[in-house]
Amino acid sequence: MDLTSLVASFVLVAVAELGDKTQIAVIALSAEYESALLVYLGVMLAFASITGIGALVGTGLTRFVPLKYIQLGSGIVFILFGIIFLISAVLG
Repeated sequence: MDLTSLVASFVLVAVAELGDKTQIAVIALSAEYESALLVYLGVMLAFASITGIGALVGTGLTRFVPLKYIQLGSGIVFILFGIIFLISAVLG
């Protein structure tokens, strides 16, 4: 069994989520409710649901749109978000 996709997706998401607003929200929730285990379980259920939906949509999308167009489109969206965030950071 090739675990390349498992390792690649884990590393990409783990690095992308470090210091993310979601992590800050989890810290705040844990501090507010003082129940790290229940907050962890709630967050894991939320992430599993969102990620599952994303995986299903991504798999279904490849039935109608060639992979190279999906990759190009997602690359353009990421670049646009980066430009928007840079502009908003510079302009305040």
